[in-house]
Amino acid sequence: MMQAPGGLMRIALFSDIHGNRQAYEAVLQAADHAGAERIVILGDVVGYGGDPAWCLEKTRQLVEKGALAVRGNHDQALTDPHISLNEQARAALHWTRSALTSEQISFLTGLPIRARDEERLYVHGDAAAPERFHYVTDVDAADQHFSACDSRLSFCGHVHRPALYALGPGGRIISFTPHSATAIPLLPQRRWLSVMGSVGQPRDGDPAAAFGLYDTASGALSFLRAPYDVDAAAQAIRAAGLPETLATRLYRGK
Repeated sequence: MMQAPGGLMRIALFSDIHGNRQAYEAVLQAADHAGAERIVILGDVVGYGGDPAWCLEKTRQLVEKGALAVRGNHDQALTDPHISLNEQARAALHWTRSALTSEQISFLTGLPIRARDEERLYVHGDAAAPERFHYVTDVDAADQHFSACDSRLSFCGHVHRPALYALGPGGRIISFTPHSATAIPLLPQRRWLSVMGSVGQPRDGDPAAAFGLYDTASGALSFLRAPYDVDAAAQAIRAAGLPETLATRLYRGK
């Protein structure tokens, strides 16, 4: 997959990989088949899943070839004790630290908190306080993001459920929940915030790995899914001795 430096291209958008090698491999293959020429990774390469080192090294390889990647809260939590996580996430984080080298951890925690590419902003949470990793789950949160951001197009993750927010010229924000692979035109007279679903731990009821594809030529965004070997991903979690619920929830996509 060629990492185009700019201009007209198709951009694959991955977020919340969470150490799920099988899901990561599936979206990479699907994006390649869809003609993606650049990759953007919206944070949380590790956490929850049983293959953090593989996912980290794959991300590093992609960045070396021109991909953009930003830091997620699970990435930062490897060295930042102030990041708030639930009990299961803390257990997974403790194990993940032991599965990575100090150099690997430095790579993840050294990723930028945000990245900009022409008219596009990439961040894990929101633009209002990206280092605090706020969730964008409603119009009010989207309004805070738009108020702190001057980019026409923004892409984030963190929520694990796909969503789309549009800010019109009059200041009104409209929210959408995309349910199909139909390309959505991001009209130039509006500003847009696209919340991408999770590659490695979807929470919208669909267990297939979620990713996005933005076509800069047409200005259209597609929310896509890629089925993957859930059994193998669940087995990796169990083999690591992580909480069983982290394995079983993969089958439910919740």
